[in-house]
Amino acid sequence: MSPISSPDGSSSPVRPANSPAGEPATGTGGAAPRPRPSAKPTEPAGTRATGHDPTGHDTTGHEPADNDPTGNDPTKDDPSRYDPSRYDPSRLDDDGSVPERATRDLAAQFEEEKPGRVLSGPAGLLLTAAALAVGALALWQVFRPLSQGSKYYLIIFLAGVLPLVFLAYPADLRLRVRIPSRRRRTASGGSTSDSTDSDSGSTSTSTSTSTSLDTDPPVLTRPASTKPTAIDWVLVVLAVAACLYPVLPVSLGSGGGGYNAFLDRQGLLAPADLALGTVLLLLLLEACRRTTGWILPAVCLLFLGYGYYGGLLPQSWPVAHAGLDFSQLVDAFYNSDSGFYGTPLDVAASYIVLFTIYGAVLELSGAGRFFVELSAAAFRRSRTAAGRTAVASGFLLGTVSGSGAATTVSIGAVTWPLLRRAGYPPERAGGMLAAAGVGAILSPPTLGAAAFIIAEYLGVSYLQVLGWATVPTVLYYLGILLSVEIDARRSGVRPVVIDVGSPWRLLARLGYHFASLIAIIVFLAVGVSATRAVVFATLLAVALSFLDRTKGRAYRLTPARLVTALVTGVRGVLAVSAVCAAAGIITATTTKTGLGPQAAALLIGGAQAATSDPTLVLVLTALLAAVALSLLGLAVPVTASFVIGWVIVGPALLDLGVSAPAAAMFVFYFAVLSEVSPPTALAAVAAAAVTGGRLVPTMWQTLRYALPAYLTPIAFVITPAGLGLLGIGGVQRIAFAAVVTALSVAVLAVAAGGWLPGVGPAGAPERVLGALAGVTLLWLEPVPVTVGVALAAIAAAGVFVRRGSAGRPSSGSPANPVEEQL
Repeated sequence: MSPISSPDGSSSPVRPANSPAGEPATGTGGAAPRPRPSAKPTEPAGTRATGHDPTGHDTTGHEPADNDPTGNDPTKDDPSRYDPSRYDPSRLDDDGSVPERATRDLAAQFEEEKPGRVLSGPAGLLLTAAALAVGALALWQVFRPLSQGSKYYLIIFLAGVLPLVFLAYPADLRLRVRIPSRRRRTASGGSTSDSTDSDSGSTSTSTSTSTSLDTDPPVLTRPASTKPTAIDWVLVVLAVAACLYPVLPVSLGSGGGGYNAFLDRQGLLAPADLALGTVLLLLLLEACRRTTGWILPAVCLLFLGYGYYGGLLPQSWPVAHAGLDFSQLVDAFYNSDSGFYGTPLDVAASYIVLFTIYGAVLELSGAGRFFVELSAAAFRRSRTAAGRTAVASGFLLGTVSGSGAATTVSIGAVTWPLLRRAGYPPERAGGMLAAAGVGAILSPPTLGAAAFIIAEYLGVSYLQVLGWATVPTVLYYLGILLSVEIDARRSGVRPVVIDVGSPWRLLARLGYHFASLIAIIVFLAVGVSATRAVVFATLLAVALSFLDRTKGRAYRLTPARLVTALVTGVRGVLAVSAVCAAAGIITATTTKTGLGPQAAALLIGGAQAATSDPTLVLVLTALLAAVALSLLGLAVPVTASFVIGWVIVGPALLDLGVSAPAAAMFVFYFAVLSEVSPPTALAAVAAAAVTGGRLVPTMWQTLRYALPAYLTPIAFVITPAGLGLLGIGGVQRIAFAAVVTALSVAVLAVAAGGWLPGVGPAGAPERVLGALAGVTLLWLEPVPVTVGVALAAIAAAGVFVRRGSAGRPSSGSPANPVEEQL
């Protein structure tokens, strides 16, 4: 999304109606941008610096010499200037501005779903028409559900989206990301870097006095051809046939005959049913491979193999079962309510598609730009303005986005120059950006896709799930903000004054962007279904877009832009739909074989082997489950990770007396945290690409910032009082749990950062005591809380004593703050 407008006030580019979120945009005129061999560097969309950065470089926005005989830009390697066009210099607007397309290209490289094709010609028209039809069907289903039932709708929905996957995602997509390398430092503090443009073959050498890190721009290697191949078209036809076969009133031998006849053959499939069910199985595996990579299809095949060969295992093994033949497995996938057309696909077709359309509408109406500007305005004159702006931007953008990596890149493209000039090292800034970006999946009212699955699995309203997520989200961002404050004082970062105007004036002019977000909560509170609530909120956002008063009225949602939003929303759900349908392989196999209870028994048995105390068994089971979910999340997307975790880990927690809401949210949080967990940590990798920091240190910094998110879920499963963190129980329980856990988060932030705000540095003994205090406070019972408070007090006293013996520490704040104009 485009966080802010172009420096000249022109409108942000808009993607073509058939382009995915990760593809470059086109200008409002609709023409594709012309490749250019070189362009002047720009400050990040609307940002101009005055003064000098911490390394002493002039940041006054000097222009490159137009008469340079080599044609090289003498400032392109200047670390005091951030130029998003470096990530893809061939994709610039005709006026040379790069407000959003470079950000989107970079974000696409780190999404869980791979970026797809930009189609044109007949294929593009077909995709646009089909996406419009799917969007219209989803909206129709909200107000006039199909009389044949929800499964009939899911069959039609899958028949609409699965063929589009083979048109939109090529089979030979390759991603190549160059991780930034360290710059060679000289004894005098200078550094020399040689960079080669792999696309043009040109080589440039630059010398700088900076000791910052050199960045090679990540490169997205596109497919050789952007047109669907003959094989793609064959797969499209097969997908349409296999998906629509259950509802077509055409007899094929003993099979076919329409929807009711297909349902009557459940448990006894005809040969045609078996053949087309197998075809659909293979097509879904290929769709997942194209959109997410090889790992999820491999996991699905592992479950398929377990279902088929599990009967050959020694029957004394806990995971052995009687065995299933292939026709039984296909029947469970193709003609049952727990297979392809199970709860995960129902969530994608009923909820996620509507929320992606809503997100596209907000994006095109300029809400993202407003949220970033508001974050900057709110903290424009504070000591930690740069860090607070990054964190607040992540939270606000997270209210309309469900992607951690994309949000990381969006806020990093704008706030990294501020963080750099404030003196943040690239790795620390990258950790902050990644942690703030992952909060997008945790922030109400638009949580990640797994949150809708929680509502369906537990049979509760989406508003209840939002209520469960509220306190943990506040605690998550509290931990990040405390870490920002600690880093500012420990590292002596310099204040950055952001010249962006009054936040109240900004709210008066553009505050209507909050109206649709508030409307969702209000509609849910008065009993409106989540699907209708998001449709009404979308209509409200469309109407309010006509309050736009920017130059050219670029953010008004005209009919053409509404079509763009609708198609963009449907394209955004293609990969999720493939993942959700394939997740039916896992859920159906688990249900047919009884793997869930067996795996739960193994997990509990492992904990009982270490201790017989029921409380300790619960704690050890929770820890083992956290490790298992974290490892699982490294391999598969968040949605699939939650589904697998719920059917495997969920029963173990439920068997030990953990309430269903606590167990579900526990699985949800650890599925989400895969985006910041090494060694994959997609959000951290994206942040390192933006800041140019070293990858592994960036991951560790991300872990430090996200530490509360790893510990808070354990708090609400190991004690009954922990349910207060989910807003369950009386006011007294909720207040007690929230206050004590907030204290735990604060103590852990001090222990991790090594600084007590307002006092001074904490030594190793105080940090160890603080860590013990923070962990103990998570046990929300009177005795452990008393012990935790005592340990925290001793640690704080130690810091005071250290301060008295060493004298008042210097804040490290420079006399002359850097000014930024946003």
